[in-house]
Amino acid sequence: MLTEDNETLVEFAVGGLCNLCLDKTNKEYILEANGVEAIINCLSSPNEETVVSAVTTLMFLTTPQSRHQTTALPVVECMLRFSLSANKRLSNLATLFLEDYCSPPQVEEARNLSKHTAVGIPLPKD
Repeated sequence: MLTEDNETLVEFAVGGLCNLCLDKTNKEYILEANGVEAIINCLSSPNEETVVSAVTTLMFLTTPQSRHQTTALPVVECMLRFSLSANKRLSNLATLFLEDYCSPPQVEEARNLSKHTAVGIPLPKD
């Protein structure tokens, strides 16, 4: 459902995954099914609720084994941009992600890259 054209279906799908991944068995299944990639793709949604759920889901799915995926450089760059959002929910969530799930060297590397690249993933519409 995360690849549907209907934004409402995607919103509810990622919201459901967010709730499901708190269970250890569900988390393992999502990680084994390469769900992280599909959730990362939801970060570019124009729907604010989809993006908030995607960020939260990435936080819930972060384990020592999945950290390399959930905190990959493009994700960290995206979180840096989200942390500057006028939307306080998104800004606070992204800041929490950067502080609690990313290492300072990861954040610094993303900051340095962001200075030299064009903006990629758009911020969600309010």
